[in-house]
Amino acid sequence: MSNPVLVEVTRGDVVESRHRGAVSVQEADGNARCALGDVDHPVFPRSAVKALQALPLVETGAADAFGYGARELALAQASHGGEPAHVEGVAAMLAAIGLSEADLECGPQLPSHKGSAALLMRDGGTPSQLHNNCSGKHANFLSVASHLGVDQRGYVLPRHPVQDAIRDVLESLTGASHNAGHRGTDGCSIPTYAAPLSAFARGFARFATGAGLSPLRAGAAKRILDAAVSAPFFVAGSGRFDTEVMEILNGAALVKGGAEGVHCAALPALGLGVAVKCDDGDGRASSAIMAALLARLMPEHEEALRRWTARPVLTRRGAQAGEVRAVKEAFAGLS
Repeated sequence: MSNPVLVEVTRGDVVESRHRGAVSVQEADGNARCALGDVDHPVFPRSAVKALQALPLVETGAADAFGYGARELALAQASHGGEPAHVEGVAAMLAAIGLSEADLECGPQLPSHKGSAALLMRDGGTPSQLHNNCSGKHANFLSVASHLGVDQRGYVLPRHPVQDAIRDVLESLTGASHNAGHRGTDGCSIPTYAAPLSAFARGFARFATGAGLSPLRAGAAKRILDAAVSAPFFVAGSGRFDTEVMEILNGAALVKGGAEGVHCAALPALGLGVAVKCDDGDGRASSAIMAALLARLMPEHEEALRRWTARPVLTRRGAQAGEVRAVKEAFAGLS
């Protein structure tokens, strides 16, 4: 089936580009509140599931053993911009377990935060693995390995005990198989598994509510969610969609994007999980889709979210030439 057009990009009064995609909004029991497009098609969630991947950090006792608070639990699920506070936070996590940047296996990356990248280059620095947007997640994995007493080397490999634990968590929450036939390799070298979009929405609904989870897992999920919404800067960074939207919503939702136009959210008060996939992988479009969904589900925040549901397209001189806008009619049936 052809997915619907969910976002338009205009220039003047003319629609210049269109972005198709799929949306799944689910309750924890699997009841679908909204399904737009082909929500059964397998997609790689990429970084959108980092909150779920952080569950073993709390469940195993590693977070408490190393004295991690909200900052560290937020970094454990982050796609950060490599700002100095992000780098310092991840370095502190590694120091707590007696390891260093050299023990990471995510690879070096220039900070995605432009100001931090410019500062690094001005000072003659070079990008390190600490600047990698996934370094907090990798420090999370090393923490689990250290606490369990297993060899941390090769922790990114599919059959490492840490990756086994993460795969089990993802299968348990989503109800979808995460086997070798569904496996790819993420940009930071860990396994990523394709599953139906609806499965990720269901997984985030269970994460948000604790429904169907053991008391240990439900408690871990609440700690991870609370860390994200209380310290959203450490989940993404300055000027980033996830950080700013979690600040706007004031604790009402955990929002997390991933590469190639994927976005997921957990809405505990509403008991819902949300998963979005933009067909062409465009991040600005997936952000607009997520903002439109949140505005429909939480209308009290609609005005504050408008900067993301109708985002200006600017000229090089800063004048507005058009906008990236969610197609309102596509979301009309959701409330």
